[in-house]
This record gives sequence, structure tokens and C-alpha cells, in this order.
Amino acid sequence: KLKMPTVNLDGEVTVLATVPEVVEDLESCAMTWQKFISAALEEQLKKVPQGNGPLAEVAYWRERHDALSALAEETKLPEVQKVLDVLQEAESEHIGDLQKVLSNLRNHHEAALHNVKFLSTLEHHLKNLTDGTGLNVVLDTIPSLMNALRMVWLISRHYNKDECMALLMERIAWEIAARVYQAVDLHTLFKEDRAAAKKKLAEAKSTLEQWKKCYFAVRAQIEASGRHQHWEFDRKRLFEKTDYMSTICQDLNDVLQVIEEFYSIFGPELKAVTGNPKRVDDLLREVNALTSPMEELTFDPFSIKSAQDWRLMMEEFRAEVSVENIKQIFVQNLKDPPLCKNHPPVAGAIYWSRFLFYRIKHTIIRFQEVEELLASEHGKEVKQTYLQVAKRMKEYEDQKYSQWREETKHMLPLLLKNTLLTVISEEPVTTKKNIRFVVNFSPMLREIITETKYMEQLGFPVPEIARYVALLEDRYLRYINRLKNILDRYHRLMGTLNEAETKLLDDHIQELLTIFKPGYRILNWNYLGIGDFIAQCTRAIREFESLVRQVHRNSEDISNKLLLIESTNLFKFPLSKNGAELPKVKEFFDYVKCERAKDVAHMVRNYSAIPQLLIKVERRVANTNSGKSPKLTSYYAYWENRIYQVLTQLIVKNLQAFNAAVLANVPLLQAEAIVSVPEIILQPNASEIEEMTAQCIQDCVEITKHFVRWMHGTCLECPAQRLKQDEVFTFSFYSDVSQNPLITEQGVLITQNVHKLLASLSNYLNQWQRYNLLWKLDKDVVMERLAAEKPACVTFDKEFQLYRKVVQEVTQQPWIKDEQFIRLQLAPLAYTVQENVRSWVISLGRLLNESAREELFSLQEEIQVG
Repeated sequence: KLKMPTVNLDGEVTVLATVPEVVEDLESCAMTWQKFISAALEEQLKKVPQGNGPLAEVAYWRERHDALSALAEETKLPEVQKVLDVLQEAESEHIGDLQKVLSNLRNHHEAALHNVKFLSTLEHHLKNLTDGTGLNVVLDTIPSLMNALRMVWLISRHYNKDECMALLMERIAWEIAARVYQAVDLHTLFKEDRAAAKKKLAEAKSTLEQWKKCYFAVRAQIEASGRHQHWEFDRKRLFEKTDYMSTICQDLNDVLQVIEEFYSIFGPELKAVTGNPKRVDDLLREVNALTSPMEELTFDPFSIKSAQDWRLMMEEFRAEVSVENIKQIFVQNLKDPPLCKNHPPVAGAIYWSRFLFYRIKHTIIRFQEVEELLASEHGKEVKQTYLQVAKRMKEYEDQKYSQWREETKHMLPLLLKNTLLTVISEEPVTTKKNIRFVVNFSPMLREIITETKYMEQLGFPVPEIARYVALLEDRYLRYINRLKNILDRYHRLMGTLNEAETKLLDDHIQELLTIFKPGYRILNWNYLGIGDFIAQCTRAIREFESLVRQVHRNSEDISNKLLLIESTNLFKFPLSKNGAELPKVKEFFDYVKCERAKDVAHMVRNYSAIPQLLIKVERRVANTNSGKSPKLTSYYAYWENRIYQVLTQLIVKNLQAFNAAVLANVPLLQAEAIVSVPEIILQPNASEIEEMTAQCIQDCVEITKHFVRWMHGTCLECPAQRLKQDEVFTFSFYSDVSQNPLITEQGVLITQNVHKLLASLSNYLNQWQRYNLLWKLDKDVVMERLAAEKPACVTFDKEFQLYRKVVQEVTQQPWIKDEQFIRLQLAPLAYTVQENVRSWVISLGRLLNESAREELFSLQEEIQVG
């Protein structure tokens, strides 16, 4: 506390300033105050934060604020102020120094006050950073802390200076590093649950990276805002430590990952497969020993000063893991090694073994470059393991090579004695289509050639016979490709032949097989004339191809003609144009018959051309052109059967189409309804229509009479046979086609459908029967009877009204009735009804006239008499 003056200060300042004793006493007091305050300030300014963390900074400013606040409050006391006023009034020479000290006190106090206020906004985050329960709390705190730092930097007069803010952030970085260091303890890390340890390392690494990430995020925000100030501090001070610790965390995570992979390999499944659980347990103990050097560290792994020591340790770990990994890969895949593409089994296995050897050799060479690693006990163990594995790999190579060499010497002569071709069908070699050949070049022979080439590349001596065969590889490949080409052409040709063509070409197929025969009976891969045999087979297959091509060309021509025949429309209907009347029934069927006759003539011309095409085939196959070669007997029969099938299909399809036209609601022809007293009938009548329909169906079937059958065993038409003097019989397809059940059934179906249609039309005409009295009654008799009754005028009027109604009904009814393929014309019937009505009306009018005249004359006589 400030020591107060002992003089009496009561009175006015101006009066006290004139009293020398008072001024002298107050100057002495002022000098004391100056020394006291200067000493207090010097003491506070000498103090530094007690600790490396950010909370030490908070405590430091809070302590300074508390100390300076007490002193500042005393300087504001009335006594102090009066002393200052008196000395000022007296113009004392000591007042200036005291004023400077007091100003300095106020400035430091104000700075401490502001800093405490701003740091208080950070205190909650800093406490979480320092005392949070886990790294996850630290991780979540960093973004909000960094945003709060940004606000402090923008507003504070103290912390907006780069050096001040850098010091605070450096303390924060130290605290983050300290929390990670505290969490990741290598003495216990590898004894923990591996999943929990990996999670802890992941959180630690994320925390360290989050610090740097949030720093640059805030920097980007400030730059984007366009402020003149730049958020840029010494990155080495802020991030060197945390970045290094992040790499250490990653190394530790890699170590745990390796350990975990080893445990997944050496698990219960491996124990079950190997049947040697003790060996697996020994391997697991070796795995656990990999981390022993890390658990017994004599240096701080998170210290940058120990970076070289840590690098050497990781190199040693990786070297040991690499040797151990390759050792396990080698042991596990020993019996079935993975091969590179196109590598044969034995040479591929040796290539695999050497690849593994070079991998560990490369690791050990790097390992040896660091003397400290090689000199350590652990380094010596790694080197010993490497030598053991390398020795085992060399033994593996030698064993594989020796076994291959002996097998090659034994098997190669036997494989070269294989025939060039082999038959793979179960049938004996005949002309049957299912006989197939393959090139009999053993896959083992191919493999030996490939193995020989790779063995020489690997530096192994190979048997002379193997080297000789390997030198002939290109020649063998040409032979194989040419033989495959020949067999592919043969199989493709045989696949295109149907049974009839196979029988037709039986002799030529047999000749071809005779040429193939040495290839699957005699010739082997030691034979020097393989090229001559292939050339002979090539010529033979080329000639056979030409023959098959010509047969198929003629066969295609015949098929095209049969297709034209099969696609012929035997029911061409006349079409009405521009609303013209439809043809009448007889006209319709006459038109169909006429058009059919034209088409049949064209069909017969196509049919007659078929024998000439068959004779062309005969000329090429049998060297004759008679049309009756015994070699083509089955071929003639095949085509005659095809013709029968085509004609049958032709008739069936046309009858089905005609039946569909009958049932469709599209009128094709028209009939008339007329009165044939006393009945209403169709014109032509139903029986005539059914008869014309049946005849049209019969004519359709009878077109097959124009297709004359061939004589047995030939493609020549049978001559007409004279049965009697005026009767001639021609063998045609009609007798067979007409008896086909499908055709018979279709003809009956059409007839039934037409019959049903005509019955339906007859039923429709029955409604016109209500007018039949118009023509059934005798008009003269009815008139005489009516005249005898001498009816009144009202009676005549009723009759006239009745006839008028009949005329109206007839006029209002449709005069055309379309049903399925028939259009019924009702106009003739309606006209007949109207004419009969008119006749009755005339008769009634005549009767009425006569009755009226008689009454008129009778009335005239009465008038005269009267």
C-alpha cells in the first residue's frame, strides 16, 4: 500500500502550495510513491507464465491484473489526488517523474485488464483442451477454439500482434502434443486390445492433423474477408512438433496393422488346416516379439531429437516383417505357388521362389547399409532368418528342377509317338456325321516346350531332346494350325449337310476319310513328312468344299422354287373400288377360279424345273445326267417328300386363310333377298351357295393333280396311264394330299361355317315374313268379300293407314345386311313389299270409288223422286 503524508492537507490547494513545509513533505512522499510503484511494476514485468500450456498464460495475466488493480485503486484515493494537485500547483520538480510512473501503471493495468477479458473467452476451450477426458474432446474443441482465437486476434490490441498471438498458439500446440503424448504410451500400447489401440492412434493422429487443418481454414476465412491483416505465423514453431508426432502415430498404426494381419493368418483356421497348433503358437510368439524393442525404448519416440533412433527402429521392424512375411508366403504356397501369366508350372514356381528371394535380398541389402541395425542383437536375428529362408528357397528350386528333368526325359519320347489326329466319337470311323477329329498334340508336350524355354532363361541345363523339340516349336505350331484349319473346315461342312445330302455324298466322304486315315492310324510327331500329309488333306478338303458348295447352291435353287409354290395365294378375291358393288356369288367364285388357274400354271413351271436342277447335282456327284442314277435314289426321294410337304402346307394354309376370310366381318360378295311366293329366299339360294363353296374348296385341293409324281428311284415324271379307251390316269400328288386329315378337317370346317352363316341370314329374313299376307292372299276374293259387306268410309281409312305404316316400316329398315363375308342386298325384297302395298291400295281405292258412285247415284235418284 502507498504510505500517506503526515501533514495536514485540509485547506485549499492554492493555499497549501504556498507553504514550503507542506510542499517539501509532499515531495518526499511523492518520491517514495514513485520508487514503490516502479518497484511493483518491475516485479510484475519480470514475471513469466509458470508452465508451457495456454492456461499458464491465462493465470499469468490474471495474476498481473490482480496485483496492478490493487495498486491502481490506491492511486485513485482522494489523498493521493490532492497530493498530486498541490505539487502540480507548486510546480514541484518531482511531479513529472511521478506522473510518468502513474501513467505507466495505468497502461499496464489496462493491458492486463483487456488481456484477462479476452483470455476469459478462450478459457473454457483451453480447459477442455487441457483437462478433457479424452482425445475425442480435444478433437472436438480445436475448431471452436480456433474460431475464438480468430475473434481475439481481430479485436484485441495485445493479441493482434503476430508475436503475441504466435506465443499463445505455440502454447496451444504444446498442450495438444502433451495430450497425445499422455494418451499414447508405447510401454502399454501393444498390450492393450488391438482395436482400442488402433482407435486411440487414429484419434491421436486426427487431433494432430485437426490442429493444422483448422489453422489453415481460419487463414482462408481471413484472406477471403479482404482484411489488411494476414493470419500468418511461424509454421515451424506451430506445427513441426505436431507434424512429427503425426508421422509417429502413423508408424505405430502400421505396426498394429501388421500385427493384426499376422494374427488373422495364424488363427484357428490355420491350426485346423496344418494340424500343428504348436507351430502356429510359436509363430504367434515370434509375431509378439516384433514389438518388444518398441516397448523397451530408452528414448522419447515423439521427440524430434530422437528422429534418427526412431527411423532405425522402424527400418529394423520393417526388415524383420518383410523377411517374416516372405517366409510365410513361401511356406503357405509351397505346394501350389501363384504363377505369372503364361508361365508353366515348374519354371513358374521357380520364378516365384526367386522373386520372393530377391524381395528379401533387397530388404536385407538396405538393412546392411545401416551399421547400427546390423550390429544389434535383433539385427543379427533378422539376418539369420534371412539366411535360413534363402537356403530353403534354393533347395526348393533344385528339387523342382531335378524332378522336371527326369520326367521330361521319360515322357517326351512317348508323347512324340502320339498320332497326329485322334477320333473323339464313340462310333467306328464311317461316313456318319457325328464322327469328329481333333489334333492329337498333347498339352503335356506343349508344356514341356514352354518349360524348356523358361528353364534355359533361368540358367538351368535342359535335356538335348527337350532342346531339339523346343527349337521345332514354330514348325509344330504351323502343323497344328493347319491341321486345325482342315478339321474345322471338315466339321463345318459336315454340319451343313442334312441326312439326304450325307447319303448323297457318301462315296466322297469315304474318300476324304481314307485320306485322313494315316493321320489317326500311322503318322506321329516324329514323322518327317507331316507337311506332305497336310498338303494332301488340304487339297482333298478343298475339292470336297467345292462339291458341297455346288450341291447347296442347287439345293437352294430348289428350295426357292418350292418357297414360291408354298407362298402362292389360291384364293385371290376381287376387290371393289370406290364403293362399287361387290361381285355376286357366282362372279366371285368364277374370279377365284380364274386367278387360281393362272397361278397354278406358274407353279407347275417352277415344279417342272426341279428335275433339271437335280440332274445338275447328279452330273457333279455321279458323272451322269440321266435323272435316274442309283447313287441319288435317296436324294430324289428326299426332294419328292419335300414337295409333298410343300403342297400339303400350301393347301392347308390357303384353306385356313379362306376360312379366316369367311369368318371376318369384311364382305367379299353379295346375295339378294327376293320373294318367291309364298317364301322369302336368297338369290342364289343357300344350297347353291354351299355347293359353289364346296366346289371352290375341292378345286383348291385338286390343283395338286397338276403336280405329276416321279418314277421310283428317279426324278422323271411318270407317263400317263391309259386305263380304258377314253380314260387316262396320271400319277400325281392329289391322291396323297387329298387324304391328309388336316386338309379334310379344314374343308369340313369351312363348309360348316358357311352353313351357319346362311342359316343366320335365313333367320334374319324371317322378320320380313310379317308382310307375307301381301302376296299370300287372293286380292280379288278379298275385294269381293269387302264389297259385299259395303263398309263405311272409316273402314277404308283404317286400311289405308295400315298400308301407309307398312311402307314407312320398310323405308326405315336398312336395305343392306353385312354378316361375315356376305353382303345381303334387301332392296329387291323391300321393292316387292312396296309394290304389293301399292297394288292393294289401288284395289281398295277402286272399291271405294265404286261404292261412293253407287251411293251418289242412289242419292240423286232419291232427290229426283222427292
